[in-house]
Amino acid sequence: MEYHEAVNFLFDLRRFKIKPGTESIRRLLAYLGDPHEGVSFVQIAGSNGKGSTARMLESMLRESGRSVGLYTSPHFDDVRERVRVDGREIPESALCEFVAEAKPYLVKRAADGDPITFFEAMTALGIWYFAEADVDVGVLEVGMGGELDATSVVEPVASAVTNVSLEHTAVLGDTIEEIARTKAAVAPANAPLVTGATGEALDVIRDEVGDVRTVGEAGSDADVQAEYEGCTSHQESAVALDIDGDHLDVRIPLLGRYQAQNAGIAVELARQFTGGADAAGAIGTDAIHRGLRKAYWPGRFEVMSTDPLVVLDGAHNPGAFAELATVLSDFDYENLHLVYGAMHDKDHREMVSELPEVASVVTCQADISRAESTEILTKVFEDAGIPDVSAEPAVSTALERACERAEPNDCVLLSGSLYCVAEARTAWTRALVPKTHRTLAEANETLEGAHVDAETFETTHGAGVHRVIRTRVQQRQAHLIREDMLAVGGECAISGATSAGELIDVVLMGTVAQFDQLVERLDGRPHGLPELADNLRAQLGFEADDDHGYPWDDRTAVMGILNVTPDSFHDGGEFYDIDAAVEQARAMVDAGVDIIDVGGESTRPGAEEVPVEEEIRRVAPVIEAIADLDVLVSVDTRKASVAEAALDAGADILNDVTGLEDPEMRFLAAERDVPIIVMHSIDAPVIPDKDIDYDDVVEDVIDELSELVLLAEKAGVPRRNIIVDPGLGFGKSKAENFELLGRADEFRALGCPILVGHSHKSMFSLVGEKPGDNLAATIAGTTIAADRGADIVRVHDVPENVAAVNVALAAQDPSRFTDGE
Repeated sequence: MEYHEAVNFLFDLRRFKIKPGTESIRRLLAYLGDPHEGVSFVQIAGSNGKGSTARMLESMLRESGRSVGLYTSPHFDDVRERVRVDGREIPESALCEFVAEAKPYLVKRAADGDPITFFEAMTALGIWYFAEADVDVGVLEVGMGGELDATSVVEPVASAVTNVSLEHTAVLGDTIEEIARTKAAVAPANAPLVTGATGEALDVIRDEVGDVRTVGEAGSDADVQAEYEGCTSHQESAVALDIDGDHLDVRIPLLGRYQAQNAGIAVELARQFTGGADAAGAIGTDAIHRGLRKAYWPGRFEVMSTDPLVVLDGAHNPGAFAELATVLSDFDYENLHLVYGAMHDKDHREMVSELPEVASVVTCQADISRAESTEILTKVFEDAGIPDVSAEPAVSTALERACERAEPNDCVLLSGSLYCVAEARTAWTRALVPKTHRTLAEANETLEGAHVDAETFETTHGAGVHRVIRTRVQQRQAHLIREDMLAVGGECAISGATSAGELIDVVLMGTVAQFDQLVERLDGRPHGLPELADNLRAQLGFEADDDHGYPWDDRTAVMGILNVTPDSFHDGGEFYDIDAAVEQARAMVDAGVDIIDVGGESTRPGAEEVPVEEEIRRVAPVIEAIADLDVLVSVDTRKASVAEAALDAGADILNDVTGLEDPEMRFLAAERDVPIIVMHSIDAPVIPDKDIDYDDVVEDVIDELSELVLLAEKAGVPRRNIIVDPGLGFGKSKAENFELLGRADEFRALGCPILVGHSHKSMFSLVGEKPGDNLAATIAGTTIAADRGADIVRVHDVPENVAAVNVALAAQDPSRFTDGE
C-alpha cells in the first residue's frame, strides 16, 4: 500500500460523526490482537493543558531512561505527529502497515453501517504502534471528555484531569458537574487520580473517584503546590513545586501560570508511574529537571520573535483565552495586534472578551472546511467595538500584515486555533528541499517520496532532471502553484494525499528561467503565495547571500579535529598533552585549516561521560593557548557550562553533537552571538547497531533538524549563526550515512550552512575500507561533500583534505585559483 493511499483512507474516516464510547475501538483492537494489553498507559484528560502536561510527562520519563510513546491531537501539518515514540514520529512505513492490516475490518464495519471514526482509528494506530515499538509506557492525551473517549479503551496505571470548563457541551453535558463526571472516569484502578480541578468540578471528582491527588497554587491545601515565578526569558519560566515536603525549583520552556500547574500534575504522574514515594523517588530529581526543561511544545504561547513581540498560541476556547490574557500581562508592550482565525463551532465573542484591549485585528481562515469565514469573524470584532478590523484569508499573509503595522515595542498575537498556528509556523519551518537529479531514476525517487499518484507520475517524471524543489504547502496553494508552473513551461507534481487541513507535498521541476518566471507570478497570487515566492528566491539564489565574514561564506571550509582526550576513536591520547596539542594546531594552520575543533570528551561507542570540571580542565588551556592563531576555534562539547568556559578562554564557535540537548546551550550562543553547530543525533555517545526506522533518512533528518534550528532561532540565535550537521554515524546505518553524504546539498532547505563530519568513520567499511584508519576513503568523502556544497568538512588529516577541497572547488570554478597556487 502506498503512503498517500493509506493516509487518504484514514482522512476519509473524518466524514463519520463522533460516536461517544469505547465499544467500537475495543472491537477494532480485538481484531488487531489486543495490542493495548501489553503496554502500560498514562491517560491525561482535561479542558485545557492536557497536551502540555502529556509532553512534560513524556519528557521526564524519557530522561529517566524509559522508552515512551506519546499520543496527542490535533497535529500541525503531518498526521504522523500524533503518534511518537521516543520523540520521533511514526514512520510512513508503519502507518501503511497498520492501514493494510486494519482496512478490511474498517471497510466491513462501514458497509455494515457502524463505521469507525477518524479519531478512533488514530487512537488505535497509536496503541498498535506503541506495542510494536515495545515502549515502557504510552502517554495518551484524551481527545474529548473521558469516559466516552476512545483513549479510555485502555486501563491506565496513572491518570490526570488537568482542569474542567464548559466545552463540547453537545456531547459532554451542559454543566461543569456533568463534564467533570465524564472526565473523572479516566481514574486508574490502583492509584489516585491527579487533578488541578477546583470548586464544584473538584467536588464531583472526589465524589466519583474518592482517591484524588490535587494540584494547586502555593498556599492552597492542595497535595502538590505549584508556584509560577515568572518568565526567566521569552522562552522559559521558573516554577517552584512542593510535593509531600520536597521542594523543587524547575525551569520549563512554556510560559503562563497555568503551565506551573501542568508541570505539577506531570511530576506527580511521573512519580506515580515510576513508583517513587517522593519527588526524589524512582523518577529521580535530575530526570525531573532535565525532562521539564526540554519539554518544548509548539503553539502554546510560542514566542517567535521579539522586535516586535510575535506570539503564536493555539487557545481555542474561552478558558484558554483567559489564561492567554494572564500570560500577556507578564510582557511589557505598547499595542496588541491580533491575528484571529477559528473553527465555526467556537464561541468567538466569549473568547474575544477575555483578551486585553486590542489595537487592531486581522481575521484569517485556515485551509480546513471547519474554519469560520473571515466575513463572520470580522463582524464579531466590529461588533465588539474594535475600530481597526481587516481580513486576509491566508493565515501567513494575515500575520505578515499585522507585523507590518506593528511598532518594534508592540505585540502581534495569532490565536484562535491550532490549525492557524500550524499554517503560521510555516513562515519559520518551511523547507524547500533542492534535489540534484543526474538520472531519470533519481527523479523517479523524488516523485515516489512525495507520494505522487501513478497518473501524475507518468506525465511528469521525465521533467525532473533540471532544477527540482520539493516542499510542503496548503491544498489551496498547491493547485495555484501547479497552474503557474505549467504556464511558464515547467512541471509540478502534487501528492496524492489530498485531505484538506494538512500540508501536502509538491515537486517543482524546471529550468532556472522557468523558476524565475514562477516567482514573479506567485507574487500576485493570494493565500500566502508571495511569501513562498520569497522563500524560493532565497533557495534558488536569485537573491545574493550576505557575507558575514566567515570562511564558509563563499567556499568549503576545513575544520581540523583536535581531540584532547585519552580515548577518542581515531587519535585517542595523541594530543592529550597540551604541548602536543598546540604543536598540532600550528601544523593545521600551516596546512591551511580554517577552524580548529577542540574536544575534551569522546562520543565513540561505549565512551563514559566526562565530568564538567575535568572536561574544562582538558579544553580551556588548549583553547587559550591557540586562540591567537590565525584561525577560528570551536569547542566540541554537549555541556553549556563547558562551552561557556571555552568561550571565556577564546573559542569562537560552539559544536554541539547532541543537537541542543542541554537547553542552556542555545541561550549561551545567543548571549555571546557566536555560531553554533547543531547536529542531528539519536544518541551521544553512539549506541552501536541501534536500529532507527527512517522513511527517507535525508528528509527525516531535515525535518527533525528544522525544529532544532527554530528552537535556537527563538532563543535569539540568528540563522546566519546556526550551522547544521546531519550527524553521520550517529543513529544511522552505514548505507544511510552514504545517503546523507551524497545528498548533502538537500540540507540547503534549512537555510543554514552545512557541516559534514565523516572522517575515518566506520561507514567506510561498507566499501571495504578498514574502520578507524581510512584516509583514502575520507579524502574521497571530503571531495564528494565539497562537490555537494558542504560549507564545512570536519576532518582529522588537514593537509590531505585541504587538497581534496581545493580540487573539488577548482572543478566547479577554476577561476577561484590562479596558475601556480
